[in-house]
Amino acid sequence: MKEKIKLTGTVIYPNDPAYKQARMNWNPFTNAFPIVFVFAHEEKDVSNAIKWARKNNVPIRMRSGRHALAKDFSQVNGGIVIDVSSMRNVTLDKANGTAKVETGIRVGPLVKMLAQEGVLAPFGDSSSVGIGGISTGGGISVVQRTTGLISDNILAATIVDANGDVLYVDENNHPDLLWAIRGGGGGNFGVITSYTFNVRPAPFQVGIYEILWPWEQLEQVIDTWQNWSPSVDTRLGSIIEAYSRMNGTLRSQGIFLGPKAELEKLLTPLTGTGTPIKVFIKEVSLLEAIEFWAPNQPLFSDQNTTWSSTWVEQPLPEEGLQSIRSFLEKTTGTSNFFFLNSGGTMNSIPSDETAFFWRNTKYYMEWNSKWTDESQTQRNIQLVEQTRIELQPFIIGSYVNVPDLGIKNYGQEYYGDNFARLRRVKATYDPDNVFKFVQSIPPASTC
Repeated sequence: MKEKIKLTGTVIYPNDPAYKQARMNWNPFTNAFPIVFVFAHEEKDVSNAIKWARKNNVPIRMRSGRHALAKDFSQVNGGIVIDVSSMRNVTLDKANGTAKVETGIRVGPLVKMLAQEGVLAPFGDSSSVGIGGISTGGGISVVQRTTGLISDNILAATIVDANGDVLYVDENNHPDLLWAIRGGGGGNFGVITSYTFNVRPAPFQVGIYEILWPWEQLEQVIDTWQNWSPSVDTRLGSIIEAYSRMNGTLRSQGIFLGPKAELEKLLTPLTGTGTPIKVFIKEVSLLEAIEFWAPNQPLFSDQNTTWSSTWVEQPLPEEGLQSIRSFLEKTTGTSNFFFLNSGGTMNSIPSDETAFFWRNTKYYMEWNSKWTDESQTQRNIQLVEQTRIELQPFIIGSYVNVPDLGIKNYGQEYYGDNFARLRRVKATYDPDNVFKFVQSIPPASTC
């Protein structure tokens, strides 16, 4: 007699009062109408959900922090969503410099908890992002020049595979799968229920800074930043955010894993550019630096947003800077361009050592456009895509954690020369392509 597969955990169907809340994502543009949500409390719940979905031929999506930025990544009409956000345990082993982290915890609570224990862990720029999704896509951060990417710090993981089996993955067990989840994008190989990360002692001194300029000085400030930030002291992570002309904000922020006096000297090229409206430099604890960098934020937005992302290997010429200005003159509100410097440890790792390929970059760049009126949807999507076309001569690749559905050759754009190997790993662990979505990695045998 065949075993009857039953969904376990907290199971929510469309007629449940909790369904409306369950289907809300941070970016409402990505919301869909799944037929069931499973909020897993343990690995068995995940396993049962995968087996149930396969038996009933229902598409599977997985979710951690509800921060998927494009449609079809973490929800799909008529599918099952396996949500691990109730799994949030953290076990710190300071003696060995490791932390075992269940994948439902969000970035902010995790890195603040570890900072209170005197531990530095890589972290993103948004406190409400789930550690589950950000980690396997790479996980860029303001400390990546010191610590490497979040994915570079994955030592081991627990994964529920396409058969519903629980796999323990490390250098000795399924090493090819460990390679793949260190940059190979969320949702491709199974539902990850825990990571074991490498962590390190927190620095005794941490500097933070913020500089504001008049929006009109956009090109001058970005040009100075892009020629300075990739080669500055690798303890300094720095961003530029340029918002729409309507918003009028142009600022740089950063974290320096060292004393304020050194930071002030390092910032001289920036503070000497244009006519800054505000220059703020302070020495703080690591916990204060994290709260400055990734303050608590609402879990949901009322604005629809579309993104694109890329890497830059050579400074943008004047033509590229003009494309950025043109975009920001046409978009509205809190739409913006965002820049983060690369280098240091992030770039010292060979491109084929992990699935994350883009290791020869000066900086990372993304842009987004936001709207509330549905009639503006196509206008905003086209504006983002047109800007990518204009920038194409000066950029390379894209970041899978900030996906762009307009990219057709997405395997090459996200994974570079590692795409073929990722497809072979996919064929080993998910030959039937159970974990399939709009820009998923296809098994090597399907094309």
